[in-house]
Amino acid sequence: MALPKVGSIGEYIREQRTHAKISLRQLATAAGVSNPYLSQIERGLRKPSAEILNQIAKGLHISSQALYVQAGLIEEREPEESDVLAAIRADHLITERQRQVLVDIYESFRKENLAAAAEEEARLAAETATSPAPEGDPASSPDDETPLPGEYLTALKPYAVPPGDGHITKEIKEG
Repeated sequence: MALPKVGSIGEYIREQRTHAKISLRQLATAAGVSNPYLSQIERGLRKPSAEILNQIAKGLHISSQALYVQAGLIEEREPEESDVLAAIRADHLITERQRQVLVDIYESFRKENLAAAAEEEARLAAETATSPAPEGDPASSPDDETPLPGEYLTALKPYAVPPGDGHITKEIKEG
């Protein structure tokens, strides 16, 4: 793993802070550090300790591990197994059978989603390969059957209110 560039931890913290829409002052308060100190960290003038990184991570509501990796304190590990699987296997309040069932369900969801993503990708690739290049303005194409914005309103059917007081009720017959 390459070492992070100088100041990258500060840049990363600033990016995370702006993404979370948190001011420097708010993050400093949440992390329990002074505004000038946090500003110096963000500008790459100070290298924060692991404890300060942990406090900043809590203030940003992100993983402290992400900050440790960015600061070069730990190496990014290759995911041998997902955190979900590790958590399931570590929970000893459920039986081995229950753990295995949860693992099987989780894995089946992952396989299903991967297969669906692959199918969608193949469908889009085939669609892109077979569709002709657009000529001129696609909105004025006579072959285009997509309704224009005003046509959506006229295509809607009026909402039918059930008879009575307007509330839908279900009658249960006792037999």
